[in-house]
This record gives sequence, C-alpha cells and structure tokens, in this order.
Amino acid sequence: MNDLQVELTDAIIQTDVLIAGAGPTGLALACQFVRYGIDFMILDRAEGVTPYSKALGVHARTLEIYEQLGLAKQAVVEGAIAQKARMLKSGEVLAELDLSNLGIGLTAYPYVLFLEQSKNEQLLDDYLQRNSKTVQWQTELVSFSQTEESVTAQVKAVGGVPQVIEAKYLVGCDGPKSLVRHTLGLEFGGSTFERIFYVADAQIDWKLPHDALQVCLLRDSLLVFFPLKGKNRYRIVGTFPEAFSKDEGDVLYAEIEQSIQAEADFALRVHDVEWFSTYKVHSRHVSQFSQGRCFLAGDAAHVHTPVGAQGMNTGIQDGYNLAWKLAFVLNNKADESILETYNEERLENAKHLLQTTDRAFNIAAGSNWLLAFLRTTVVPFVFPHLIRRDRVKQFLFPLISQIGIQYRHSSLSYHAGDQQFKVKAGDRMPYFLVEGQSVYDKLHQPKFHLLIFSNPSVDLDALKTELESWGSKFIDFNVIPVNSQVAEIFGTNQSFTILLRPDNYIAFISTETSLDRVKTYFKERITD
Repeated sequence: MNDLQVELTDAIIQTDVLIAGAGPTGLALACQFVRYGIDFMILDRAEGVTPYSKALGVHARTLEIYEQLGLAKQAVVEGAIAQKARMLKSGEVLAELDLSNLGIGLTAYPYVLFLEQSKNEQLLDDYLQRNSKTVQWQTELVSFSQTEESVTAQVKAVGGVPQVIEAKYLVGCDGPKSLVRHTLGLEFGGSTFERIFYVADAQIDWKLPHDALQVCLLRDSLLVFFPLKGKNRYRIVGTFPEAFSKDEGDVLYAEIEQSIQAEADFALRVHDVEWFSTYKVHSRHVSQFSQGRCFLAGDAAHVHTPVGAQGMNTGIQDGYNLAWKLAFVLNNKADESILETYNEERLENAKHLLQTTDRAFNIAAGSNWLLAFLRTTVVPFVFPHLIRRDRVKQFLFPLISQIGIQYRHSSLSYHAGDQQFKVKAGDRMPYFLVEGQSVYDKLHQPKFHLLIFSNPSVDLDALKTELESWGSKFIDFNVIPVNSQVAEIFGTNQSFTILLRPDNYIAFISTETSLDRVKTYFKERITD
C-alpha cells in the first residue's frame, strides 16, 4: 500500500447519501433529506451558489414543495409574478394575455413566478445552513465505485488532499456533463438543435412598459423579454436565425445585440448587461435513472429546450420523488425494492417532457412555413380568446406548471376501487380549501397521509386509535368534511379514503374507511 492509499484510508468519511452537485437539484434534494433526518454530504466544485440568474421560471409544483420547507412565501416576495404577456410584431402590440391567474382554483400558486436561479439556490442554501448543514464548496467528485452494500467515492477539495467518502447511496446532480452518468456508462440518447440560443440579463430602454412578458413574433427565430425586478431589467432569450453558422463559443456579445435589434425591428437600447451566454440546446435523457446504489437527477438525467421553463423545476421534482423513497429505506420503513420506482416514474416523465418541449420549440420558433404563418398571423388573434376559456386554462396550466404530472402507471399506484372517482391513484392531490385554508396546509409532515373524507357525524375514534398503535410514526391522520367542492373534484358525496404518499401523490383512493387496505398496501408495495 503506497502513501496515498494510506492517506485515503485514514480519511474515510461515513454518510448515508452523497450528493454530487449543489445546483438547484442537489440543494433541493439536500433540503428534503433535512426534513427526513437523513445524514448526507453535498459537494460542488463551484465556490458557492451561482451569481448568475440562469434559470428563471418557478412553477406551481415547485412552490408547493417550497411550501413544505417554509420557503414559498419568501420566494414569492423575492420574485415577480408573470402578470401578462404581449405579442409583438415590429414593435406593435398584436395581442395581450392575462397570465396572473391561469391556474386559479387548481393550486395556491396559480401563476408562473420569475425568480432567478441564483435566488433559488440562495433560498435553499440558507435553509441548509439554518439546519446546521453546509455544502462542501470547491470540492469535486473524482471517481467512485459501488458494491452491493455501499458506494466508495474519492473527492478532492481545491488545495486539499484527496478524501474517501463511503456512502450507502450516491446521487449525481452534477449537470449535463455528469461524471456520475459517464462512470455508470448510461446512454444519454437524443439530439442536438443546430440553432444557437443566447440569453442575457440587461436593462432595456424602449417604449414598452416594464409590466409584461414581451414576445416577438418572428418567422424563424425566438425572441422573448422577461421582466425582472429592478428598473427596466429584463432577461432576453433568443435564437440566431438558421443561417447563422458560428460555434457558440465564438459568438461575441455585439453579435447578440445586433441580432436583438434586427429581430425586434423597433427602437430599443440594451445596456448595463449583467451577463450573457450562448449555447446549443440538446434534447436528451438517460436510458435509466439509476444503477445499483447510484442515482441521477436534474440535468445529469435530462436536458431539453428552455421553452416552458421546465428544466430547474423538473430537477427539483426528481429530487422530491427520490428523497422520500431513500429516506424510508434508510429509516427501515420500506424495502429497498421501492427505489426501483424512481426510475419507473421519472423516466416516463422525462420522455414526455422532451416530446413536449421539442414540440413547443418547433411551434414557437420552427422555420416550417406553415407554422411560421400560423405563429405570426393567426395565433395573435385566436390565442387570446382561447386562453380565456376555462377548459383551455385547465389543460395548459397543469401542463406548464407540472401539477399535471401523474404516476398512474407506477407500481406504487393501487387502482382497485378508484374507478368511480374522477381522481385516480397516481395523481397529484388536488387543491381545495378546508375551512378557508389550503388542504396542503395539512400535508407538511414528511410522512404518508391518511385522509378520511367523511361527514362530521361518523365516529372515527376507533380507526384513529388503531392507526396510532400501528403506524403513526410513518402515517398521519386527517378527517376532511365532504363539502360541495370535494364532491365536485372527486365525483362523489359519499365518504371515502385517500392514502397519500409523502410527495402528495395518491397511493390509493377507496370507499372503504378501515385500515385493512392501508395495511395491505404497505405490505405489498412498501415493506415487502
């Protein structure tokens, strides 16, 4: 054994989970582990949270997760709600859309929030620090190997000596060039868009008020201005025309500004640029989200076009799905086989996400002559009328906000008994008010939730006592009256039971109000 091996052996650190990467995905995953009392380490080669705005949109499903951490209100205060969007052609407003309450009645957050990635990361990092957890900044994962019992990782801090970390599990949240994914040898299949995207944060002087998302309708390009907090501050996202042939690394800012001026086709002045970036967009996902004791999340597992602001939100959803499963296994409340459902559920979502974002990009900026005609001529006059219709809102908002993601095909979704209900096993728990407050206010504990929907006259004391003696450590209990809103959402005015997973997806829904089905569910799907 040489000196380095001795040094490494002496420095072995033990932990339950090692998180490689402290962007939004890794930080959000770490925050979930705090909720569950899981021992973890998180590291990143960066000096600290990103100083750049990067990702911008925060959707309702992410805010529901932030709510469980006590961060949603702060996020909304620090961000800006997308109030409206204007469709422009040569500087003239062709249409204006009200975006402020697209999801009214579907969530406590019926809008898109503009909150820069840097601020999201700071919120999450502050949460960790308040809970006596810190990111190992300027530290990178060098290599790792795994056995049936553990993962052994070599890490190195800047200017430090190599260290060995032995973890029960490893989660790679280390971005599109993921070392974890490459080491596991997982396929990252898909395609690359030849168009070059650019993004810049700057101030803009023009005739338009600073109160809306400004969308330029172009024949074969994308150009959108997102209002940021601060006087005349905007995030600019665009693509160069197809004829533009430079590599992304060779593009000068002057060329970006020239493209903005040409495509906007009206008077504007861009100044005080805070940062800019150019890149080609890849549309790819892994062949599987896990291998052995190693898992992938966020950009390490899927990348796609920025249309719809899905990337950061999807990574946070990945971690939310994985966290409770790892926590239940580590706390000996679930069999290790439950971890297979992470790949089962999130791979299906990634495939659907890529199809949706690819299609949306082609509609928004594709050069097909028919799409270009519809985009510049028909959409500005038809879409404003469509988006006012409740049915259109109820289709579009769940799709964009990610509250519509469902796991009906998952082996954790038990469908026996849900045929008569409008809501099915695998669906996100619908939002509604109970005595004037969100039902989600009752769902903050990191547990399964047994919800009994019943009239006040029904005696449930015996059931509650039985639950307290059997499973109160991992299941909490709530009784909710069957009011008119509940009856409309679920399709019944009779008593019924819902078992919710810790991530607030429905495990099963049934007309039974006993613990028999709950016990069977745990035996067959969780602990067996």
